[in-house]
Amino acid sequence: MENSLISIHIIDRDGVENTYEAPTDMGLNLMDFCRAVELPVKGECGGMAMCATCQVYILSDHALPEPTEDELGMLDQAFFVKTNSRLGCQLHLSSDMEGLKVQLASEND
Repeated sequence: MENSLISIHIIDRDGVENTYEAPTDMGLNLMDFCRAVELPVKGECGGMAMCATCQVYILSDHALPEPTEDELGMLDQAFFVKTNSRLGCQLHLSSDMEGLKVQLASEND
């Protein structure tokens, strides 16, 4: 049976990096997981790619699914967007993400 836990490295908004064991067999996306481990990710739209409150910067060299038109459109309107920005709600945890390293984007409050 395939290992259902992967290691994910997340840098919070204070620059502190933590490594988490994330399940790949629960249908979680990165936003859900960040909220589950009590990182300050709002996810105001509930994962519908209709806000950018779950924006992260991808720091590792993983082959991730291409962003959808909805995700690109939302990032086009978001603050603090970089070339490596993605919406955490659009990144569903999978075994391909073992060792993924991300940083939480700044918030516009």
